[in-house]
Amino acid sequence: MSLRARVTWLAASCVGGAVALVSLGAYLTVSDNLYDEVDVSLARKATNTVRSPLLAETPSGDTFPAAFLTLTDVQFAVIDDRGAILFGDADHQPPIGPAERAVAAGERADYLRTDRRTDRRVFTVPYRGNALVLAQSLQPTKEQLADLSLVLFLIGGAGVLVAAAAGTAVARTGLRPVQRLTWATERVAYVGDLRPIQVEGDDELARLSHSFNQMLAAVAYARDRQRQLVADAGHELRTPLTSLRTNLELLLAAEAPDAPRLSEEDRAEIHADLRAQLGELTQLIGDLVDLAREDAPNLDPERVDMVEVVEQALARARRRAGDVHFEVDLQPWYLMGEPVALERAVLNLLDNAVKFSPSGGTVRVDLRPAGDGYAFLQVADAGPGINDADLPYVFDRFYRSDEARTLPGSGLGLAIVKSAAERHGGAVYAGRSADGGALLAIRLPGRPDVSSS
Repeated sequence: MSLRARVTWLAASCVGGAVALVSLGAYLTVSDNLYDEVDVSLARKATNTVRSPLLAETPSGDTFPAAFLTLTDVQFAVIDDRGAILFGDADHQPPIGPAERAVAAGERADYLRTDRRTDRRVFTVPYRGNALVLAQSLQPTKEQLADLSLVLFLIGGAGVLVAAAAGTAVARTGLRPVQRLTWATERVAYVGDLRPIQVEGDDELARLSHSFNQMLAAVAYARDRQRQLVADAGHELRTPLTSLRTNLELLLAAEAPDAPRLSEEDRAEIHADLRAQLGELTQLIGDLVDLAREDAPNLDPERVDMVEVVEQALARARRRAGDVHFEVDLQPWYLMGEPVALERAVLNLLDNAVKFSPSGGTVRVDLRPAGDGYAFLQVADAGPGINDADLPYVFDRFYRSDEARTLPGSGLGLAIVKSAAERHGGAVYAGRSADGGALLAIRLPGRPDVSSS
């Protein structure tokens, strides 16, 4: 059963149950009142009759008391203790049984009962040593109750139908956003269409639709980034692969029969080119793997001492820095994150600074709190710096300025830095250092004491 059908049935069932309870209560209340009214009417008539002043003026005997003339709408009879009728209509006499005879004999006081055989209500009171028996048919009362039950049934049925119709309308209107979500998920699953869905209102379903649109936007952004990464990687791989193929074909052609031989100098140059191109490919593939790892979700964060992370990265950078020196000023800073990813990001900053530093240059590394729960890690070099036109793009994937194209690298190192910083809730910045070189910085959240969480 669909959700819409369940909502319809739920509304109809709730209204039906409520109508049934109200109808039952109304029916029982009216029924009790009607039967009580019959009893009260019989008791009042019997009491008024036996206490009527006309009876005192009527002598005992065979004379028909004038007070009985008021009992025209009920059946009545005066009986003795044997049940014999002294006064009354023999053709329309009330039911007479042991209880009525007992009242006539003085063994019982007033007595009220229902005669099931004739479906009449019978009331008996003592009367001058005998008993006055009154009886009234219950058929009119039952007909009224039957009419009432029919009216309640019709009104209740109409209420259930109206509730079902209202439930259907509410379900159709209320579940329209869910239906749009269903169509959107099916469209994404079968077609890959990530267009946002229409949102109406500001209720919970509207917020769900907003969240779904945000998810679609995130998926679309991730897909675009993936496509861009594949396109950029293919573009970057094309050049070294072409060079490798050209050099390999040249070597193979030189080894063919009757082909001119390459000189040792040319062969050595080709071998050097092959090694350089293989190294470039290895670095590019490694950077792509690292970047893909950086884009993966952070599943197991731990407390990270940034001073320790920077010192480990400095130890690795010094081994390949040559005559470039490092000036280091580190203040304590702790955060929750992945130490391996942060160390790789710091190492990429240091390697980038070393690559552009002049011989004998100095790279300044500074880590200090900046307030508001953030700290800045700054790496400054004394190289040629970054052109103003290149500053907004230095952290983009595969972006390399004109000056950097002649140097080794894949254009992914700073993109890995940006990815690691953003995964830890931080950001990256680029500018000019005091020495005229490049100033690259990472802003990271955390605290200056070990209780960071």
